[in-house]
Amino acid sequence: MIVIETLKEKSVSEHSVEIVERKGTGHPDYMCDSMMDAISVALSKEYIKEFGTILHHNIDKSLLAAGMVEKRFGGGIVTKPMELTIGDRATFSASGRTIPVSDIAIDTAKKWLRENMRFVDPEKHLKYNVALASGSDELTDIFLRPGKFRGANDTSAAVGYYPLSHAEKIVFELERHLNSTIFKKKHPETGEDVKIMGLRKGENLDLTIAMPLLASYVQSVNDYFEKKNIVHKEIVEFLRKHKEMKTIEVHLNTLDEKGRGPGGIYLSLLGTSAEDADSGQVGRGNRVNGLISVNRPMGTEASAGKNPVSHVGKVYNVLSHKIARKIYESTEGIKEVYVLLLSRIGTPIDKPQMATAQILFEEEREIQEVQEHVEEIFDNELRNINTFCLELGEGKHPIC
Repeated sequence: MIVIETLKEKSVSEHSVEIVERKGTGHPDYMCDSMMDAISVALSKEYIKEFGTILHHNIDKSLLAAGMVEKRFGGGIVTKPMELTIGDRATFSASGRTIPVSDIAIDTAKKWLRENMRFVDPEKHLKYNVALASGSDELTDIFLRPGKFRGANDTSAAVGYYPLSHAEKIVFELERHLNSTIFKKKHPETGEDVKIMGLRKGENLDLTIAMPLLASYVQSVNDYFEKKNIVHKEIVEFLRKHKEMKTIEVHLNTLDEKGRGPGGIYLSLLGTSAEDADSGQVGRGNRVNGLISVNRPMGTEASAGKNPVSHVGKVYNVLSHKIARKIYESTEGIKEVYVLLLSRIGTPIDKPQMATAQILFEEEREIQEVQEHVEEIFDNELRNINTFCLELGEGKHPIC
């Protein structure tokens, strides 16, 4: 069933207060999400290579348990490695052929770490615990049933929206900049564990940023604060182009306190708080559009690592944002659009129990003016959902 309706309320940008968060590359939650989804992509490719189709798996239960380090100015040592637990279910064999699931999972996690964390040695700084087992008969049987479209393996609701507000765009863009190759080359003393919390009050944006400085690049407390001051000024300069805000205030590493020695500064050995302070878990990080926007409706599903062909907790979460964007970009006079998708377990994924678009118009309009066009978008996206699922399986749609 498809329902198109008018949304009669203020847009997010018209509210007096807006809160937006993003967890960056080295945040333990982001690391879990990104590594588990990379494993899902790797397994999907292996299943296609061996069997011509993606088989049952859900690598969406993961814990990155923090390790321990000893830091000093100029360096330090890892005294207890971090531990990555990789769970939940996968297909280990089919048609008489065995898939090296555990090896693929560990190799993929190590590859992700090498490509994204400059100072984490995946061989020395992590232990790996593979807690994957075969799926239940009923959920595995979904992949053996006839039909062009897989049956949904869960009853799940998802919501997507478009466009992003100015505050959302700034928070997302700033984290991507701080973890960019260009920025890290210029400021190698900054770690990857970036967390940004944005608070917009009217036209004024207040940004609280946590980003460690690396012990190997810091020689003293004074050196830390000097480097921090340089980075702070660089962030302020980067944000000057955003004229859509009247003011943007930047607060960097606000737990710092002069006069408390090493205990009063945010120093890291490896660039992530998972080294000794904070564990990570799948589903606690960004939503599939890369943000945690408190003013927006959000689903509770952890999309990362779920299989891309039957688990609607992943498929519908990403697809709802895609449909919302397509509606907005192809329809004149829209302020915002929200898309809700609801599955029923066992029903083919191209036939959601409910597909809804809630549209906020720029000015008074009748929903009938756009209804047929919006329904055509839903129909087209659902008709081609298998192609979309294969794109998910190839990692073409970021999920964090």
